[in-house]
This record gives sequence, C-alpha cells and structure tokens, in this order.
Amino acid sequence: MDVTIEPLSCGTLTAGRSMFERGADDTPVELPVPSWLIRHGDDLMLFDCAMHTALTTAGPAREEVELFFGLGVSADDMVASRLRDRDVDPADIDIVILSHLHFDHAGGLAQLPNARVLVQRDEWAAGFDADLAAANSFDPTDYDLGHEVVTLDGEHDVFGDGRVVCIPTPGHTPGHQSLRVRLADREIALCADCAYFAETLDGASLPPFGHDAARQAQSIDRLRALRAGGATLIPGHDPGVFSSLPARLT
Repeated sequence: MDVTIEPLSCGTLTAGRSMFERGADDTPVELPVPSWLIRHGDDLMLFDCAMHTALTTAGPAREEVELFFGLGVSADDMVASRLRDRDVDPADIDIVILSHLHFDHAGGLAQLPNARVLVQRDEWAAGFDADLAAANSFDPTDYDLGHEVVTLDGEHDVFGDGRVVCIPTPGHTPGHQSLRVRLADREIALCADCAYFAETLDGASLPPFGHDAARQAQSIDRLRALRAGGATLIPGHDPGVFSSLPARLT
C-alpha cells in the first residue's frame, strides 16, 4: 500500500513573533498556512483544509482576520485550487481530518462537499459550546456545514493498518490532534498547532494564548517521544521547515 503526503501551500498569516511565542519581540513573521494531501492507495484525504473563500475578498470576514494578522491569500491559495493543481477534484476527497477548528485549519471545509470529517470529540463539543467557542475563537460557519462528522475519543487508526493515525495533542484548543503517517520507510508526524515552530518542539516558549498551556506542553512531550522513536516532526507553521519540503513525501 503506497502512502504519500503532499504539502499544499494555502496562503500566509503575518504578525509579530510575540503573538506566536511568549517573550519574543515584535519582528514580523510570515507563517505558511498549509493543508496536507495524503494518498493512501486509492483513498484521498486531507489533514486540515486552510481558509475560507470569504477571506479572498474585502468584507467583514477578511476585516476581522486583519485585526490580528496580515493576510496573504488569494483564490489561487484556496485548498480547492491547490488540489486541482495536483489533478485532484475537491469533490473526490474522501476524508478531512481536522487538527482543530480555527479558521486557518477548518475554513476550507466548504470547498470539500463529499468529505467525511474526523475530529476529536472534545474539539467538536467545544465548537458548539458558546463559551468555549468564543474563548477559542471558533466560528461555526467554518465547520457546521452538514458534512458527515465522526467524533474521535483519543488515538484513532484511520484505515486500520497503522499507516495514518490521529494522535490527540490537546492544549492549543480543547481537542487538538496531530497526525502520524507511516510512509514506505519512515514515519512523519504532522504537529499542526501543537507546535508552530521547530523551536517550539525543542523548548521554546508557547504562544501567549491557548486553551491550556500545561496540556499543550504535555502534548509536545508526546510528540518528542515520537521523534525519539524515529519519527520526523513537521511543525504547524514554521516557514523554514515548510519551504524546505519536497512536493511529495514518500
């Protein structure tokens, strides 16, 4: 069974580094917003799906994001466009695994009409709890779209063969998850926002915001344990790491 990962570049968010790392200065940093196309034999799936089409044009949605970030996104950066660049019809995506419900990870869901969504139960519940949704900056218009949703309780082997496994890494949000993918001769762990940068995985400060910093630190320890076991960890928004990736990881 061939399993591959293709990083999709779906725009950028820019802000002072202090927004992403407590105690850092305000030097601007431009973060890539990725989605990850995973081919498992004939199965097509995404880990995260980037941003909503509403952010490509002037309007209330874009204005709200621009209160906090410089937004670098166009129609070409939408996940549907990036999939077509890879000769994939967005309607053919079978599964979307959401690391969490923030706008730059779940906002592209509307472009994937036939996907089944896999999300941790705690995350999905928080997305429909008014207080938790507000505290975590969740917007139901990103994810409450009528898709079939499978809520997960902890670790989940997506295909039952150990090749694609959801790993709970809560803290950044109530039910954040990462993804372990076993390729032909190596293991990759996509960390999403459990760790923005490679430095975060090596002890750099966490962001000044988040649901539960202590749990996030424990989740980073879990990812480090995967690395100690031979896995390559790919942080969620590290510009240097993302720019160095090949078009396809095999």
